Amino acid sequence: MTLIDLHTHTTASDGSLSPAALVAAAQEAGLAAVAVTDHDSIAGLAEALAAGQERGLEVVPGVEISLQRPGGGSMHLLGLWVDPEDPGLNQGLAWLQRARAQRNPRIVDRLNGLGVPLTLAEVQAAAAGGQVGRPHFAQVLVDKGVAANRQEAFGRFLKRGAPAYVDKARFAPAQGLALLRAAGGLPVLAHPGLLDLHPAVLEELLRELKGLGLEGLEAYYSEHDPALERRLLGLAARLELAVSGGSDFHGGLKPDIRLGTGLGTLRVPAALLAGLKARRRRMLAGA
Repeated sequence: MTLIDLHTHTTASDGSLSPAALVAAAQEAGLAAVAVTDHDSIAGLAEALAAGQERGLEVVPGVEISLQRPGGGSMHLLGLWVDPEDPGLNQGLAWLQRARAQRNPRIVDRLNGLGVPLTLAEVQAAAAGGQVGRPHFAQVLVDKGVAANRQEAFGRFLKRGAPAYVDKARFAPAQGLALLRAAGGLPVLAHPGLLDLHPAVLEELLRELKGLGLEGLEAYYSEHDPALERRLLGLAARLELAVSGGSDFHGGLKPDIRLGTGLGTLRVPAALLAGLKARRRRMLAGA
């Protein structure tokens, strides 16, 4: 079976591979297509698209943004085939990036207040020129011996409710969905299984989001077990949503997750591409 991966990250956000290196790795893995979906950033898309053209590999230009989740916290939305030149998308992402820049010093202050000797410059160095996020804070905490691994760093300091957590800016669902659609992006709810919702609650959420412009859900995902995958496929069919899938590959920051195969058992069929493209054509036509 020919495979694809429609959820990956590069050094433009919190991945460890450059966009060109990611495309090369996707080709080496035998993938038929790869989507670059960095957090709140499309800075890597030009490089990825050029690398794809050079190598003859289909690259889907994308992005991953955060939406306000009912009851608090975040849910993530992928936009597939966004136009990197769209003014509205660039303005919206610039707002998110400014908010990130204001959030990061506050996380440093909280860690310092807990007795952790960490500077913003160290975290920026860990990001290697990319967008600074909590995974980079976690990496510095591990490097300093404050935490044994990234999971411990998040659990003790960085996850929601932990002492160094600072809430992030995110779009209201209607706002984020409209932003992606206006930029030509097919909006897909990322890793719905990680929302940890009762099936009936998840279905109601998906119905609400579909009413606001959601077009698909990510049924195939590294941390979705086979039973959940089947349930999500059934839910997508029942709600008439397109199906997508991806590994959420980050490279060294999530070393257990491999490009294309996730934790080892992920298989995203290349046949999904045709359905996603058809769904996007209907969306753009206003159907």
